[in-house]
Amino acid sequence: MTPTSPTLTRRAALGGLGAALAMPALRPAFGQGAPIKVGVLHSLSGTMAISETALRDTVLMMVDWVNAKGGVMGRKVEAVVVDPASNWPLFAEKARELLQVHKVDVTFGCWTSVSRKSVLPVFEELNGMLFYPVQYEGEEESKNIFYTGAAPNQQAIPAVEYLMSKDGGEAKRIALLGTDYVYPRTTNRILRGFLKSKGIGDADIMEEYTPFGHSDWQGIVARVKRFASEGKKTAIVSTINGDANVPFYRELGNQGIKAEDIPCVAFSVGEEELAGIDTKPLVGHLAAWNYFMSIKGAPNEEFLKLWQGYIKNPKRVTNDPMEATYTGFRMWTQAVEKAKSTKVDDVRAAMIGQKLMAPCGYEEEMLPNHHLSKPVLIGEVQADGQFNIVWKTPNAVKAENWSPFIPENANRRR
Repeated sequence: MTPTSPTLTRRAALGGLGAALAMPALRPAFGQGAPIKVGVLHSLSGTMAISETALRDTVLMMVDWVNAKGGVMGRKVEAVVVDPASNWPLFAEKARELLQVHKVDVTFGCWTSVSRKSVLPVFEELNGMLFYPVQYEGEEESKNIFYTGAAPNQQAIPAVEYLMSKDGGEAKRIALLGTDYVYPRTTNRILRGFLKSKGIGDADIMEEYTPFGHSDWQGIVARVKRFASEGKKTAIVSTINGDANVPFYRELGNQGIKAEDIPCVAFSVGEEELAGIDTKPLVGHLAAWNYFMSIKGAPNEEFLKLWQGYIKNPKRVTNDPMEATYTGFRMWTQAVEKAKSTKVDDVRAAMIGQKLMAPCGYEEEMLPNHHLSKPVLIGEVQADGQFNIVWKTPNAVKAENWSPFIPENANRRR
């Protein structure tokens, strides 16, 4: 779909994509009042479609779920889907369209931080509400955004601590590989500060950035091998986003980089991205998230049953940003019911303190800083593309959206 394509209707979004709808035999009767409109602002084309299409599907699933339960406040919920096409300025245009033309009550959307930063001024200007479901670099707080993904202290910092631990291989050198935009660069700035606090100097940190959609990884992977050959245990920390991950992981396999020699921990690769890769050469490499599809327990079983009942394709997996979308949607419905209103100011106040036993198996809570408390999980890639969880926090961790490893934050109250 091109940037000038018209807004997708809900039917058009599903038609041609094979996403079957699990319809009950009888729909509940909805009460009086106009439908509640939910905006869906995810890339369905371009470099980020590999990751974001599943989030569109998750929101549509949740719209069906809540309507099957009688809607929100007895009113039907309708999804309005647009395609910003991995085009960052277009995200802002589509956000404005959702708020001004379609007059949505809430929006679920964005993946990259550059897309979120593109739409943030629009949501603040028009007093919209955005749920952002992906791990990010922090250094932000907006009254118009609820951040349901991880802050750095809920993913990046614990992952590097694990790599430096005995269980993680006691890494003394770190190769920071990222896509060239705000999330990887800011996250790696935070990680440099953290590594410095642990006695690791600049000579033992390699840092490289590549554009979105980068495909030629031969030279960079070769440089990582040389960096690792200089006598100290080395690990890769990947903030590579989008479809560039497919050739990156393929090149790791081509050059024989095995997890026992140079482990790679990824912050933006989950089950969805691995679905298109031969994972056998990648067994043992790591990902740090707050949810994995392989988690046992009733909350995740309910989530998986809902997803498979909706999508009707056993090959379609779940992942962390999908779980964060699900959690955000359910908390939003709880807040609307509590506020007895869909007005942004009313729902915003009701969101703080919302709790949910999430599919990750932990109770998560929306904090006053508009971030969730979340567990931290580290998983090893398995041959089937799933993850075996090798480490997790005993409790949900409160988000620190202003990192202590950024010097400018020294005077911020925590």
